[in-house]
Amino acid sequence: MAAPYRCVECNEEALELHRDYSHGIIKITICKSCQKPVDKYVEYDPVIILIDAILCKVQAYRHIILNANINIHWKLCIFCLLCEAYLRWSHLQDSQQTVDPTDIIRYAKEWDFYLMFGLASLELTAFLSGVFFFLWLTKQDFIQKKSNLNMLLIALLLSGYGKLLVIPVVIWEHDDSPLYINLIKFFVLASNAQAVRVVLNSSRKFALSVISVGWMVERFTAYIFQHLKWST
Repeated sequence: MAAPYRCVECNEEALELHRDYSHGIIKITICKSCQKPVDKYVEYDPVIILIDAILCKVQAYRHIILNANINIHWKLCIFCLLCEAYLRWSHLQDSQQTVDPTDIIRYAKEWDFYLMFGLASLELTAFLSGVFFFLWLTKQDFIQKKSNLNMLLIALLLSGYGKLLVIPVVIWEHDDSPLYINLIKFFVLASNAQAVRVVLNSSRKFALSVISVGWMVERFTAYIFQHLKWST
């Protein structure tokens, strides 16, 4: 039976992160391979863990994905999609200014928001499909295990937390928002690559290749959708 935890430093398997003794004494488990604490983040404040994750430290990603029991990935995914949909919808409304207050116009704008949410969901699905398809071609032994698929899916959804950075753009509506949005997209892709690297225990080059394929499938899907929209 596989050990439930991994060392955040060397990725070696571990049976426990810490050991509880009497009188509230807790001792951090030392990794037998690298002789370092299996997971130093069990003593860290969540803010420190978040900062290290933003810095894309592999140790922080191993703690979050492999050792921490975090079950908010679907809630985080939906919230990120809502933020992204609202940002696209707000830009769409800015380009289609109208002074007509009728209910038809109001309902049409509401439908546009649902459309943007659907488009964001479609692009995310295309991205995930591209990642899984590429791994099916290159890592069949890994992709055939359902537990590995679930872990990778959770890792990709959690590593998309950078999409929440669009909230300041929605609130303050900076003129430099296109540059800011592109930087956010780059950060999210870098986070996705780090998540793939942790789950597969692969090289940085291979993880970037996996994410690049997913991104190309996502962009192709968005292009097809825009082409169909323009042709109608």
